[in-house]
Parts: sequence; structure tokens; C-alpha cells
Amino acid sequence: MLSHAARRVFLSVCVLTGVLAVSILTLAQTSKGPIARYTATTDNVASPGQAVRIELFAWSNDTDRDQIAKAWTNPVQPVQPAAAAADAGGGRGGRGGRGGRGGAAAPPAAAVGDTAAAAPVGAAQAAAAGGRGGRGGRGGRGGGGGDAAPLPVIPVTPTSSLASALQKASSVGMIWTSETVGYSIRYAYRVPQPDGSEHIILATDRRLGAWNDFWKPAGAAPTSEYPFSIIELRLTSAGLGEGKVSLAGPITVDGGVKSIALENYTNLPVVLKAVKKQTVK
Repeated sequence: MLSHAARRVFLSVCVLTGVLAVSILTLAQTSKGPIARYTATTDNVASPGQAVRIELFAWSNDTDRDQIAKAWTNPVQPVQPAAAAADAGGGRGGRGGRGGRGGAAAPPAAAVGDTAAAAPVGAAQAAAAGGRGGRGGRGGRGGGGGDAAPLPVIPVTPTSSLASALQKASSVGMIWTSETVGYSIRYAYRVPQPDGSEHIILATDRRLGAWNDFWKPAGAAPTSEYPFSIIELRLTSAGLGEGKVSLAGPITVDGGVKSIALENYTNLPVVLKAVKKQTVK
């Protein structure tokens, strides 16, 4: 049998060992490098020729794909709130008035709506009471909803629904440029092609160039107002290609891959040129 002191030492060693194991595991997870890295150069924007680096730490799976697509195609509308007066069961009726002080003893009148009249008061009882008059009846509760109007409801649009879904999603990567801060990637879906090429669809929870004109489409190109950005990279089997962004075009759900994507990809201007898949060690 171990002594009390020996048991304390043994327990302390076990606790320290457990803490050390957890620390090592946490460090290993946080220091894990990216699983994919891409470089590119900006084009057809206000700051062309800028270096861009995309790093991915995880791929979105089919469940993530379906949730993001559903947020766009089937936004959940809020329930119409009832008016405050209706929730309270209608307006309350007013209180009845108090009876005046009587000069002589008289039986109190029955309140309106009562089922039986009050019993008469004797002369001696009336004199002792000082001739006070009876209290008036209480007013009844209102039965209607009053004039209160229903509270306004802001409808959920596909854009606001998708923006909310992206904000709630975990970060799976980053986009780095010469800007002060990077952009968190909340969706990264890879679509391999039969010829060995691949399409990569990315989504950020904030619009590229949200606080500056770095990503503003060049020339007279129309500008979309999405609060997020969808990026689509198309690479050859050698890992070379181009990228386009929702900054200057609409988005949709591609029925073939069931993922959010750029609508009319071929008609959009190239925003990321000389895209290259880098070797990840």
C-alpha cells in the first residue's frame, strides 16, 4: 500500500502527464500546415498585378455543400409576430367609479353584471357605518385586439440567408494580398474533372475589397453588391489556370455539382490570372 504522501505524488505526476499530452496534441493541431496552396495575380480590378496567396486547411464536404446551397435556394422566412395587444389577450376595460358618501343609510346597489343583489343593511348598522355609500363596480376586460398593428417583418432574401450561413461556418482557409488583413474562407469545394483538371469553388464571409477599392472591377464593368464573395478557380491537370469572382456577376447553384457557383462563368472577366497550384510539404 502506498502512503498518503506517495499517493499525492503519484496523482500529481498523472495530472502533469495528462496536461502535457493535451498541450502537445493542441500544438500539433494548431501548427498543421495547409493542405493546398495557390498563387495568382489580380487582373481587371482597380489594383491589377497584385500578388494573391490562397491557403486551404480543409475541404468542405458534401454536407457543407448542401447546407450552403440550401441557404441560397431555400431561405427560411421568420414567423410573423403577433401584435402586442393580441398577445396580451386584448385591452383591459376601465375600472368602475367609486360610490359617493351617502347622507342616509341605504342598501348598496348591486354591481352591474353581478348575479345577486347585496343584502340590505339595518338602521343601526348604517348609523355605525357613518352612512358611507357603496363602491362602484369594476369595469370588464376588453375583448378585442385594439388598434395595435402587427410588428413589421424583414423578409430573408437568398443573399442575406447565404451571408448568415457563411458567417456561421468554420474557417477552412485564408486569402492573403498586400491588404492589411486577409479574408477568411468559409467554403472550399473541390470538383475533379474527368481529364484530370479541377474546379475549385471558394466563398468568403466578407466581400473582397469591403473596406477599399482594391478589388473594384475595372472600367465600366457592373458591380454586384453581395456582402460576401464567391471565387471559382479552374485549373488544368498541371495545376495552372485562372479565377473569376462574384464582384462583377451573379451567383447561382450549379445543378451539375449541386454547389453554389458563378452564373455564366465564361462571360465574366478574369480577376485572378496566372493561378498556380503550389507544392505543399
